[in-house]
Amino acid sequence: MVGDINMKKIIFNSLVAATILFAASCKPEIETPAARTAGTANFSKYIAIGNSLTSGYADGGLYLEGQKVAYPNLLAAQMATVGGGSFTSPFFTDAQANGSGYISLSALVNGTPTLTPVLGNGWRDTPTNTRLFKYSGEIQNLGIPGMRLDLAFDPTFTFSAANMFFERLLTDAQVGKVNYAAYIQGRNHTFFSLWLGNNDALGYALNGGVTTDATTVLTEKTTFSFLYTNMLNILTAGGQKGVVATIPDVTAVPYFNTVTPAALLAAAKAINPAAAAIYIQTGTGAVRVATSEDLIRLPFQTAGLLGTGSIPYGLHPLNPIANNWVLDKDEVIKVKDYVNSYNSTIKSLANNKGLAVADTYTYFNTVKAGISVQGININAAFITGGAFSLDGIHLTPRGNAAIANVFVDAINAKYGSTIPTIDITKYRGVKYPDSK
Repeated sequence: MVGDINMKKIIFNSLVAATILFAASCKPEIETPAARTAGTANFSKYIAIGNSLTSGYADGGLYLEGQKVAYPNLLAAQMATVGGGSFTSPFFTDAQANGSGYISLSALVNGTPTLTPVLGNGWRDTPTNTRLFKYSGEIQNLGIPGMRLDLAFDPTFTFSAANMFFERLLTDAQVGKVNYAAYIQGRNHTFFSLWLGNNDALGYALNGGVTTDATTVLTEKTTFSFLYTNMLNILTAGGQKGVVATIPDVTAVPYFNTVTPAALLAAAKAINPAAAAIYIQTGTGAVRVATSEDLIRLPFQTAGLLGTGSIPYGLHPLNPIANNWVLDKDEVIKVKDYVNSYNSTIKSLANNKGLAVADTYTYFNTVKAGISVQGININAAFITGGAFSLDGIHLTPRGNAAIANVFVDAINAKYGSTIPTIDITKYRGVKYPDSK
């Protein structure tokens, strides 16, 4: 009996010991999160070079809400977690919050939008509205709506006076005497982003392939390469690192994919069942039936031209849709060729200088097909897609957050930094009429 009791004690003690050892072996280890790092980059003074996309232009205008969610501002906030410094943008004041004015969505009935102008209050010379209130002081967001790579090096300096967004940032002594390339120098930056060159192709496309002035020409490929080299030399003169972005396919935005010949014909047939085709004038002056390869500009949707006149506009070969309203299939091929050339130049020069590349060309084409980002569906549908604002070209707050993450990923991959990505669910798409 005693032996049985001793044996039971031995077995019990052995079980207790085994349990203790097992529990000890299963004790979870507390991992200390790795410290965030800038890697081989220095974000203490970041500057952003670019055009309207960089400035926060949206909904057809530059206004305070759009400025605040411009991708460089969102990117700079993330950089601050890895040693980034302060980042200043040329914001309109609260009293000037409407800026240059913009458009809002006042109604959406059966998919048909009503867009209403919001008058600007950032003008200093009303009622002519040609000059905006000046902004003075050092800034790091140097995005200028309408800026082109070729005009950045304008030797006549006329663009600094003609572009109201650029003129706003210049002193009176600088207006007409400083071009953009000179303006961005001497910033003592440690890191930069460069997203410039879009308008060197987009200006031509937005005018339906019709060249009317310096803002609507396609920059020659060799000229683009020469000037982009000069721009990078300016920005890396002190050995600075940075990220450059490719140029999106201009045909990937809602501006060129919303008003289709098929949709126009369906609308015409609803009024006149005899309507047989949509006729366009091409870049060569020829008149023919429009196809799905011809891209009609978004503003035609509200222009009220279709079917007007004694010879119905756009519905008869004797009164076709004018060429400036259409980027015909041959013009589409041409602009795509130039964009591909520009992007080859950008990638090659960035590689030679050891810079990060944010491939926005690939990203926007992916968005066109539709993607899910952090559980949010984004596509290039006008209004409902979430990525593009009401002008069909520029980005919504959510679109800016998503594109900022494209830059974050490129920077982290190149420099070994650990900049955190942005939660895009915190940012809205198009603001609907009942939105606050």
